[in-house]
Amino acid sequence: MSELTRYRLWYARGAELRYVSHLDMMLVWERTFRRARLPLAFSQGFNPRPRFHLASALPLGFTSLCEVADVWLVEPLPPQDVQMRVQRAAPPGLSLQRVEIIPLQHPALQTLVLSAEYLVKFREGCPADIAERIENLLNQKEIIRVRREKSYDLRPLIEALHLVTLPESDLPALAMRLSARESATARPEEVLLALGIDPITARMERTRLIFQDPVSTS
Repeated sequence: MSELTRYRLWYARGAELRYVSHLDMMLVWERTFRRARLPLAFSQGFNPRPRFHLASALPLGFTSLCEVADVWLVEPLPPQDVQMRVQRAAPPGLSLQRVEIIPLQHPALQTLVLSAEYLVKFREGCPADIAERIENLLNQKEIIRVRREKSYDLRPLIEALHLVTLPESDLPALAMRLSARESATARPEEVLLALGIDPITARMERTRLIFQDPVSTS
């Protein structure tokens, strides 16, 4: 007799998966679980899909150290067994860090995300006046941007923005913490544009997801 079990997965996405879209990433996970021969649970309806939920979509072109996802299996397997089988079947760039069983009734993962932290590295060095640009941006009462033909205020979505020094290169990089709530999400490339920086000149990596309930998500 099957027993539905919910697992939480912590994983990293490397450069090999930088240009895999959110929808394609769902397919990558489905194929990985099939190769691992794990008993996926499926949704109901005319087009059943694996029960697999990502905490937050990763923008195209980004890498990440901190992705989180929930998956439902129809058998209660040990988390270490799930982790071993998934990692063996995973494609290059997908690194599983931890697996835990969580309660079936736990809130949807997407509703728990509050903020996300990013590290922005500049390919050809950051602008000489970057510190002044950051100060000017943070001093603005509002930063009006347009997304999908609708204007919004970016300023309250920027929770932190400052320069850091990369220990491996002694070069400055930009660290930011942005709102990632379902109804109030900021994108790092919009912050760069507001700073007068072309996002194509930078490499961006998500370094941390911040949740409402850290006990069950970290």
